Amino acid sequence: MSTKNRVTPEEALAYHLDPVPGKYEVVASKPMTTQRDLSLAYSPGVAVPVEAIAERPETAYDYTNKGNMVAVISNGTAILGLGNLGALASKPVMEGKAVLFKRFADVNAIDIELATEDPEEIIKAVSLMGPTFGGINLEDIKAPECFIIEQRLKEMMDIPVFHDDQHGTAVICAAGLLNALEISGKKIEDCKIVLNGAGAAGIACLELIKTMGAKHDNCIMCDTKGVIWQGRTEGMNQWKSAHAANTEARTLEEAMRGADVFLGVSAKGAVTPEMVASMADNPVIFAMANPDPEITPEEAHSVRPDAIVATGRSDYPNQVNNVLGFPYLFRGALDIHARAINDEMKIACAKALAALAREDVPDEVAMAYGRKLTFGRDYIIPTPFDPRLIYLIPPAVAKAGMDTGVARRPIIDMEGYAQSLKARMDPTASILQGIHARARQAQARMIFAEGDDPRVLRAAVAYQRGGMGTALVVGRESHVKEQLEAAGIGDAFRELQIVNSTNCKHMDTYKDFLYRRLQRQGMDREDAHKLATRDRHVFAALMLVHGHGDGMITGATRKSAHVLELINKVIDAKPSDGAVGITALLHKGKVVFIGDTLVHEWPDENDLADIAMAGARVARGLGIDPRVAFASFSTFGYPVSERAMKMHVAPQVLDERGVDFEYDGEMAVDVALNPEMMKHYPFCRLTGPANILVVPARHSASISVKLMQEMAGATVIGPILTGIQHSVQICSNRATVNDILHMAALSASRLGLKR
Repeated sequence: MSTKNRVTPEEALAYHLDPVPGKYEVVASKPMTTQRDLSLAYSPGVAVPVEAIAERPETAYDYTNKGNMVAVISNGTAILGLGNLGALASKPVMEGKAVLFKRFADVNAIDIELATEDPEEIIKAVSLMGPTFGGINLEDIKAPECFIIEQRLKEMMDIPVFHDDQHGTAVICAAGLLNALEISGKKIEDCKIVLNGAGAAGIACLELIKTMGAKHDNCIMCDTKGVIWQGRTEGMNQWKSAHAANTEARTLEEAMRGADVFLGVSAKGAVTPEMVASMADNPVIFAMANPDPEITPEEAHSVRPDAIVATGRSDYPNQVNNVLGFPYLFRGALDIHARAINDEMKIACAKALAALAREDVPDEVAMAYGRKLTFGRDYIIPTPFDPRLIYLIPPAVAKAGMDTGVARRPIIDMEGYAQSLKARMDPTASILQGIHARARQAQARMIFAEGDDPRVLRAAVAYQRGGMGTALVVGRESHVKEQLEAAGIGDAFRELQIVNSTNCKHMDTYKDFLYRRLQRQGMDREDAHKLATRDRHVFAALMLVHGHGDGMITGATRKSAHVLELINKVIDAKPSDGAVGITALLHKGKVVFIGDTLVHEWPDENDLADIAMAGARVARGLGIDPRVAFASFSTFGYPVSERAMKMHVAPQVLDERGVDFEYDGEMAVDVALNPEMMKHYPFCRLTGPANILVVPARHSASISVKLMQEMAGATVIGPILTGIQHSVQICSNRATVNDILHMAALSASRLGLKR
């Protein structure tokens, strides 16, 4: 596992336990509140679609969730790299796979664990579930049983059956190989290809690559006993025999000599630098063993700087990640009501992924990874958080399915289909990914002001272990150690830097600074001493302004207004200083920023314009094109109200300032957010739903945020304090560990943007 994002057993268990056990839940997609709703959902209304489906079975895709439902099925005989731990132990992995389907392609999925190792029992159980699902994703079933199970189910069922351990890896590998060969100036049909690892993934990789043009005579497969050669009998089966090579080579070392391509799905350290040195010019090395590759990129490049290297790890360039494939393969297959996922659809997916990597990479993707991504040796495979995947890959898969006759319901308007896929995108994860990636790039020394709170301590540990920088925790050493041990992460005490005001060597400097700053506000030296030594928010702010930390996170134990008042004794964070608080609400795939949620109590029209500009800066910093609505109960002058007048005038202030983002108002929230309502005002200057709401006062901002949080379960990031000299973020006193971590990452990421 990457040391840049180390996870302890305690953290992993806590993630799966809180706030409820497991990783997903079932939510009704129709209203279930009135007697009429129940009559439609169940008896007697449900009889109508029942009869319709009985008469025309294809209408099940119209009246049920079959057309967007995949079963993730395992018996736990080959769980990740852990081996045969049984069906029940595989459930966390299968739940994880189910949520990946939803996150990346908006495909509903449910996990099913079968407590049997008998292939015939699995085949019968899965085949009997055919009416329920639009597709079957087999997972973590050991070879060779997985080959038998998949092949038989494909023959028996009229929906796609896909073993991701085989074909998912093969598709992404093929996509990367196409681009690697393009860069190295080689053709697949001319290449000598060596594959190490004759399990499900390895065999699938070689089969797909041969389907795409690699010559059988140029391909050598190896397993733990060496080369699979024609005539070998030891450790053979029918699937290996199909790829037996006519070669004199007997070991992997011999096979590697003069090879153009190495594909590894085997074990750590299987390839030595000497083997890489013996390869042909511009060798392509896909060392895909997990969690550690057959050879690291550093080792390969030490002997062959001309090598193009890919691994299965996220902390190296060119990650071969199955999440680039299976969600979009199923998305395209489900949308044409496919009977199967065939080789043509897999090849279409691989070619579309390869083509996407050659395109110019959007800024928001580059920001998410903290570096510029350009097609070349270190970027041959798209990144999992590229927003274009959802609307570029499924259409290619769907078209291949239609062209090969497996589609029950072909898509007529492919452009409209692509647009509908764009609407499925959920920006939540990509925004948070971008924040964390920029934080890792900034490597900030983050001051956690409230080291007596277990949530803050856990967030500080996650910040440091997540590779974002150094966590500086304000607190008493003994108390911090006690809290960490109670949380089950006592070993983290040696990793964190604990800063105690009672023995801080800079305290005299801090007190002098505070006295000079506040002496004309009624504060004497004794007051400055007490404030600096006894108040952790003030002490942390003093650390920050003196350069003894780069950013600061606080607010978990006190109300935001009180914390801001204390910070203002050290840092200029008042409305007159340009400070603004912007809160991001993330809900059902939408992001809306609300301001001001922290600083301005009752802003006038000029303050409102400042808030709009601050909101636009924050949105752009997160990769979102800003559209500002000045929100009110009044819409474009009606009903008339003196209290709404400032919302009416604020857009005119922005007119005078000549800003470069969309804005309009005043308008009601439903007009701002609902495109159908906005159509009633064709003169509105917004080209789409607003994503920044500037509201009349801090109280209305607070009410809006907390209402969405409590009633709708929205994810809240903020309030994001912007417009001040130092990187300070004040989280809510109801913040979770993740909330605090996100705010710390945000504080660090904003430093990265400044640099």
